[in-house]
Amino acid sequence: MLVSTTWSDREALAEALVPLVGRLHRENKVVTTVFGRSLVHKSVTEIIKAHRFTRRILGEELPLKDTLDIVETLTKLKLGTCNIDVAKLAQGYKESGSNDLEAYLREQLASVVDHQGENEPESQDVVLYGFGRIGRLLARILINRNDGTGLNLRAVVVRKKPGNDLVKRASLLRRDSVHGSFDGTITVDEEKNVITANGVDIQFIYAGSPAEVDYTEYGIDNALVVDNTGAWRDEEGLSQHLQSKGVAKVLLTAPGKGDLKNIVCGVNDKDILPEDKILSAASCTTNAITPVVKVLNDQYGIKQGHVETVHSYTNDQNLIDNWHKGDRRGRSAALNMVITETGAAKAVAKALPEMKGKLTGNAIRVPTPDVSMAILNLQLDKAPESADEVNEFLKDISMNSAMRKQIDYVDSPDVVSTDLVGSRRAGVVDGLATIVNNNSLVLYVWYDNEFGYSCQVVRVLARMADIAMPQLP
Repeated sequence: MLVSTTWSDREALAEALVPLVGRLHRENKVVTTVFGRSLVHKSVTEIIKAHRFTRRILGEELPLKDTLDIVETLTKLKLGTCNIDVAKLAQGYKESGSNDLEAYLREQLASVVDHQGENEPESQDVVLYGFGRIGRLLARILINRNDGTGLNLRAVVVRKKPGNDLVKRASLLRRDSVHGSFDGTITVDEEKNVITANGVDIQFIYAGSPAEVDYTEYGIDNALVVDNTGAWRDEEGLSQHLQSKGVAKVLLTAPGKGDLKNIVCGVNDKDILPEDKILSAASCTTNAITPVVKVLNDQYGIKQGHVETVHSYTNDQNLIDNWHKGDRRGRSAALNMVITETGAAKAVAKALPEMKGKLTGNAIRVPTPDVSMAILNLQLDKAPESADEVNEFLKDISMNSAMRKQIDYVDSPDVVSTDLVGSRRAGVVDGLATIVNNNSLVLYVWYDNEFGYSCQVVRVLARMADIAMPQLP
């Protein structure tokens, strides 16, 4: 197969891919990826970068011509809804020694070939209760869903503020100082209290409590309500949502209290039962560390450990010194490192019961707006031979395991926190910082505590809605 050598060649191949990828997504509900990185709705440069990434896995760059040949062939197969990793297909085809690409693809994708219009997920209404940092990022993700799932953002519930409330909320959705501008178009209908983003009509409902809302009045039924307010964190408080007409289930975007199930997608999402009405998506830190802790415990065994979180400041802190109910949090978030408590380490046991009593934790809030780091100091049952062994293990997990949507790996000597803004993984292992000393392991895990966590929340929503796409090959 022809391998492009110039930037112009690569641009031409990527430009040819864009309409084909779009057609597969639009007509067949097929999502094409390169080792898990979606090609749907991506620019020419983003497609080229996705192919450059393959050097980390294949040892060489996946030729864009290989991808183009595969995608062109996929458009002829009348595929049913699925997620297809074209890089894995390219790798398999090369290793097979076959000279008939279409025959190879028909064999590998037999379960969806000639099934166009089948396996499409049922539509699921989603309501955001609250529209703060996490609420707006969830809105962005749901509006631009490109993985074929049927999660449909229908409404947002907020308390009305003085002035042009809807216009200001639209502006906050359109512009974000950390995550950049919204990728698309936004219009506002103040008469109907509707914000339309990329063709998605979002009904804004003004209410002071769940009891005031009847979602069926807006054509919303059997909805999943995502509570982003943190006002209620136990089953009794969150059950107020279930009293509203049109609500089926509730998901809390904070650690749940009491016996509420705390779900970390990729770790214990199989514990979600059809009869579960109220769940928690745990915290950003718990989501970042639990997947890594699980795979390390499975591989080496963990006797005990301590997690120190270096966490970006949040709206809970004061911009400048002022009264605050919490210790130290009244001091200026923009000027100080602030030691504070975190329940994330203990909360790991809610998703991973075998870690009960084994982890302690503390946190330091630092003057950055987003992206945090968890430093895991662990005592292992089985001593790794070296830091390289641990890194190779975690690198393989990040690329080839069922946990690849939760765990990423980076080993660049120049990576800093802003490089991880927008990461879709729950946590990113920094391999160059790994330390092994006999049975002691120190591991550094970056995480976008806003966007990465929001991606995990959406994954939990999909599980609650029982939406799953076939992953091929």
